[in-house]
Amino acid sequence: MGATKQLRHNTVSPALALASALGMSLLVAACGGSDSNRSVDAGVKAAWVVVGSNNQATVRVITSDASCPEILDGADYMAMTLRAATATAAQRPTASAAADSKPSAFPVTACEYKVPADSSGISVGSRSLPLPKKAPQRVVVLADTGCRLKKADNAWQACADGDAWPFPEIASTAAAMQPDLVVHIGDYHYRENACPADIGGCKDSPWGYGWDAWQADLFQPAAPLMAAAPWVMVRGNHEECARAGQGWFRFLDTQPFDAKRSCDDPANDGLGNFSDPYAVAVGADTQVIVFDSSKAGRAALPISDPQFIKYQAQFQTVNRLAAKAGVNSIFTNHHPILGFAPLAGAAPAPGNAALLSVMQSVNPTAFYPAGVKTAIHGHVHDFQAINFSSNHPATFVSGNGGDNLDVNFADPFPANTNPAPGAIVDKIAHTSSFGFMVMDRQSDGTWAYKAYTRKGQLLTTCLQNANNISCDKTGYLAPN
Repeated sequence: MGATKQLRHNTVSPALALASALGMSLLVAACGGSDSNRSVDAGVKAAWVVVGSNNQATVRVITSDASCPEILDGADYMAMTLRAATATAAQRPTASAAADSKPSAFPVTACEYKVPADSSGISVGSRSLPLPKKAPQRVVVLADTGCRLKKADNAWQACADGDAWPFPEIASTAAAMQPDLVVHIGDYHYRENACPADIGGCKDSPWGYGWDAWQADLFQPAAPLMAAAPWVMVRGNHEECARAGQGWFRFLDTQPFDAKRSCDDPANDGLGNFSDPYAVAVGADTQVIVFDSSKAGRAALPISDPQFIKYQAQFQTVNRLAAKAGVNSIFTNHHPILGFAPLAGAAPAPGNAALLSVMQSVNPTAFYPAGVKTAIHGHVHDFQAINFSSNHPATFVSGNGGDNLDVNFADPFPANTNPAPGAIVDKIAHTSSFGFMVMDRQSDGTWAYKAYTRKGQLLTTCLQNANNISCDKTGYLAPN
């Protein structure tokens, strides 16, 4: 982290310093800040910590106030930086027809504060925010969490029904497990089109790509989990520029906000749809490599394609990131690379052909560099844990976080079905039920990967040995 503190109030009274040491309750009493806290709390709509490149932790606050609140860093009140002011972006071409779209309204202020490495604690109003731990022991992994409202698919998920859209329950269940870190593998936003008036399950739901839909799909239901641990945020295809990219850059992306990368102007989509990979250390022996595959299509790319050229350079960066000696690299991106997509009545579809075509040009047979021992994805709305008899990293798909589930794979899984040339499946554990994954650090420094249902029922535990996993249950995992 290592940012330099910029003090709003440069002097700290002994009483204030003592109150900080004794906790927030005494702080409020000592400095008479209760009214101030209530004022801040009234405006704050979301507050969390996101971890980006070089393990820089950043506090993000979304407020209905025109100006950013001060935050308390240890005993010092600090000024936040304006990330994006209130605005309504002009309507742009989207994945939907123009008649089913609207301008993206953001009547909220997005603020940020880079947390110094020596910070002893952060609070915004009466909210105390979790800071990254040097050696996280428990990591929650989830993806594809929003509620699907999509006219093109005639898909109208019942957002008001906790059984049909269980992300609020999943977030609360995961928060109760006291994670040290949350890794979201993309697709936060799904409320793209207006729910028809005659469909009660989603009637009057916010829709489009503005703040109200983002609040309903992510910030409101995820609040308990954002209060529990810092987040690493991976971009999904629903956050590409023609969809929810505007909100992605205003709220979630870890790079400095740049109008040319805001997705507001479609002329700049070639810039906005791609981000450089980076790594987040999870202790001294593990790192998560974050890769933006939001614009990846389904077909293999010719080497002259501009997308091929961009992705090729980025996978070369992945090679350099994964070359760190003595570190187990976990590769994360949204689209499954050595995973599957279930198809009703047909053999499972293999991994993403666009990304595989580029990866093969960088690492011809392994697809990944040797330092990558594990890959985790979303996009497919189920859970998969795949071990290979070939020399390929164990693969997980954890895309069952709330959006409509995909159909189950056949049980038993079809023999001789592999996701890519030369990637030979040994065993697979899978389920098409709502839930999430947890990574628990073991005493030997490896990780146990555990699949849970929405209610916290353990379905399987997969122990890691190099790039292999061994799960205590394989095949279809049926929740009780």
